[in-house]
Amino acid sequence: MSLRGLVAAAGVAVLMSMPAAALETLHSSCSITAGEKWGTLQLRVGDEDCQSGEHCGNNFSSDGLAGRFTGFTPADLSRDGAQVTAVMSAEAGTFTCAGTVHDGALEGKSTFTPDQKFVDRMRQLGFTGFNSEKLQAYTFFDIKSAWVESLKAAKVSGMTVDNIIALKIFRAEPAYVSQLTSMGYQTPDADKLIALKVQGVDMNEVKELRQMGYQPSLDELIQIRIFKVTPEFIRQMRDRGFKDLTIAKLVQIKIFKLDE
Repeated sequence: MSLRGLVAAAGVAVLMSMPAAALETLHSSCSITAGEKWGTLQLRVGDEDCQSGEHCGNNFSSDGLAGRFTGFTPADLSRDGAQVTAVMSAEAGTFTCAGTVHDGALEGKSTFTPDQKFVDRMRQLGFTGFNSEKLQAYTFFDIKSAWVESLKAAKVSGMTVDNIIALKIFRAEPAYVSQLTSMGYQTPDADKLIALKVQGVDMNEVKELRQMGYQPSLDELIQIRIFKVTPEFIRQMRDRGFKDLTIAKLVQIKIFKLDE
């Protein structure tokens, strides 16, 4: 190894051995209410320093949120006056909302305690720059280091501590990446993978498009979904006598509403 390489390696070793800065425990207001969909919950975490009339805090809702708490169930929201402590434990830390149920809502104070071991595991995977607020978000979305590692093993590049949250929200899984690569696509980077999932690019639809003679790129797959260029739409165009329309032309037809 060259002298420059030895110096760089030593620098990395020193950084890895340095003690991490202590992560602070977060304290805030919190409320848990029933979600819009039956059986779901909505969690709101506010700012204790928020002034009356200001928009403060963050809302978090999920179909699986109800099953994430211990010491609390959705049925508790009907027990007016009950003193309840709802605890959500995850690899990134532990969130607690303790308070009183009133008018179908648990209102109280929250505490989030980050887990340094999770930060250490993520550092070993190459991810740094965590603070307590980010770790609290990781806790709400139940982001696990093993899941992050599985995406790295699937060769997904460009992952950051920020877009990992989006990857989790839109359920980007290694199996989805495998489906893309098995069809001849290069492994998308993190941002492209998020875009594919946001637009709901479905492998069955991709196969149908290929059977119709198209070989769409990843960017074209995203465009197709944005402008609703479905296999059914293509068939309609062909029935009207347009036999050799490219994906670009199909998108233009949608943009300028030439099919109307």
